[in-house]
Amino acid sequence: MKSSRFLYWGVQLFGWSLYGVLMTLTLYVYHPKKIDSDVILRVTSFVALAIIFTHLMRLFFIKQGWLDMKLFPLIPRILISSIVCSSLIVFGNETSNAITRCDSQEKFSFFQIFIEIISNTFLILFWNAVYFTYHFFSKSRKQELNNLSLEASRNEIELKNLRTQLNPHFLFNSLNSIRALIEIEPLKAKNAVTALSNLMRKSLMFGKTNLVTIQEEIEMVSNYLDLEKIRFEERLTIGWNLDPQIQDFTIPPFSIQMLVENAIKHGISNLIEGGTISIITKKEHDSIFIIVENTGTLKTEIDLGIGIENTRRRLDLQYKGAAEFHLYQKENKVISSITFKL
Repeated sequence: MKSSRFLYWGVQLFGWSLYGVLMTLTLYVYHPKKIDSDVILRVTSFVALAIIFTHLMRLFFIKQGWLDMKLFPLIPRILISSIVCSSLIVFGNETSNAITRCDSQEKFSFFQIFIEIISNTFLILFWNAVYFTYHFFSKSRKQELNNLSLEASRNEIELKNLRTQLNPHFLFNSLNSIRALIEIEPLKAKNAVTALSNLMRKSLMFGKTNLVTIQEEIEMVSNYLDLEKIRFEERLTIGWNLDPQIQDFTIPPFSIQMLVENAIKHGISNLIEGGTISIITKKEHDSIFIIVENTGTLKTEIDLGIGIENTRRRLDLQYKGAAEFHLYQKENKVISSITFKL
């Protein structure tokens, strides 16, 4: 607010003062002998009156609510206001000139007054055009910022809700893994509970942030796969192919985790002989790829559950088309990948 007021008064004072200087220089170029103290006083009086009356006109606009009006009903109001403002400036300047030059023999000319009012009306119209253009531009920019802020707020709320959904989903899958061990291998189940406790601590931390590094995500995925390894034993083979140069690149939390969970739930767990899960991170040209491959067959109709749909929605919200999710079959492997465009 203070910066706008400072800008207004700065332009107001500078603009009218510059106009006064230009009037004086123009008169000097064509009639240098006419430049005297009376002319300087007359120009100074005009500049002061122009500043005062245009400011009063602006206050009138604000009080009447004209700044929020549509263009067409506003035009005649601005025209009439400009004529009134011009007339006040001219009569004020003539009155000031008459007071300061009591002994002057200069005759009062209504025609000259009329011409000055007309010419100054165009000047005031130009002032109004500049002022309203700036006002409409500022209003439009402010509305755009408000819309962006509102959209960001809505997106943040939705992202928070999506992250909140992931912890129960993650816990449910982990508990299923432990449940399978309780009766047949109690000791492994006990170790698995300890591992789950560590995982939940980290997942709670991830649930409070919008982005984590690939390295942080990989650490949690590694712990999760250790937990699943207890359940699947030799049926689960894990492969890693990680690019160390992109370990600090940030991604939405649980992104890789969801791909791995989906690979186990819809892939490995459905195969009697088990299979392999490979986690790959790499950078090629101007893109970063996160790929999870698992042994299995991609069914034509498959319920991917909350994990994949959640990941897709978060990518749409946070990257606005700069991140893509793909799920497809390649030979005897199902491949899920996320591509981040740099």
